[in-house]
Amino acid sequence: MKTVFVVNPEAGQGKNIDCLIQSINSTISKLKADAQVYITKSIGDAEKYVKNFCEKIGPARFIACGGDGTLNEVLNGAIQSKGSEIGVVPIGTGNDFCRNFEKGSCFQDIEAQINGETVECDAIKFSTSTENKEKEGYCVNMFNIGFDCNVADLTQDMKKKPFISGSLAYFVSILVTLIKKKGSNLKIEIDGKLVHNGKLLLTSVANGCYCGGGVKSNPLASIKDGLISINIIKNVTRRKLITILPHYMKGTHHSVSGIEKYIFTDKCEKVTVTPNDGGMRLCVDGEIVDAEKTQFEIVHNAFKFVVPRAEKMLAECSAEKIPELI
Repeated sequence: MKTVFVVNPEAGQGKNIDCLIQSINSTISKLKADAQVYITKSIGDAEKYVKNFCEKIGPARFIACGGDGTLNEVLNGAIQSKGSEIGVVPIGTGNDFCRNFEKGSCFQDIEAQINGETVECDAIKFSTSTENKEKEGYCVNMFNIGFDCNVADLTQDMKKKPFISGSLAYFVSILVTLIKKKGSNLKIEIDGKLVHNGKLLLTSVANGCYCGGGVKSNPLASIKDGLISINIIKNVTRRKLITILPHYMKGTHHSVSGIEKYIFTDKCEKVTVTPNDGGMRLCVDGEIVDAEKTQFEIVHNAFKFVVPRAEKMLAECSAEKIPELI
């Protein structure tokens, strides 16, 4: 099967991209592999390229070189192509989907990506509308609404500022958003049952455990169990949020006595979220979209994901290495 490395040159603020491309090309030459590199030109280009490739040439192994947003685009481009496989070289600022796998999986080893094994993973299909336009697609890792989404939205702006890295941008954004304490006003139904109607701080509709570059918000989630993991943090005070937040970020909030008063958690197959104020901001694998009433549905074994396993990591390129991210 042909391997296509889909490289987002803006991922991780563009650091070490030339090194990565050189490493990919040298590995392709070394292995005499049936593989090639495509460099994306803009947001949404990865999805268009992969979809067009599948329609004209056929299925392939597509390795997204970027963050969760690039992986999301590759997934949406390839998911309808029977036989296609999807992988990722995590060079973004979050790289949360990879965190669902053991650290022995060498996602930055290019040779291991070409020769890697695959496992079947779930995805979440969503459908929404905005400005009378219908939109649907697939999420590989997580949706966030409310506080989490506001943090992600602000983080994108923070990362553009000099001397602020991805992780620092995220934590600064948490502090700013905490001061504003801007949540959402939503009606939420799971598997047809109303579970919340009114103001809340945040909700996460998750396939994987992590968001925000390692925040273990949904520790009970599994990318293979055929279920959505949902969290709802109620409209708590800032003081209570400060006490909850450290547990929430570490994924230990389920062990806190009485936490069910403040955080609702469940697993289900379908979720419907309706904004009571007409519209909402929806964070899809780290990327922000405007949305209205939105339906989420798990798709069990939706795609084959490449899990590279090797002892050696990415070889040196000149004097630099692609930074270890997971």
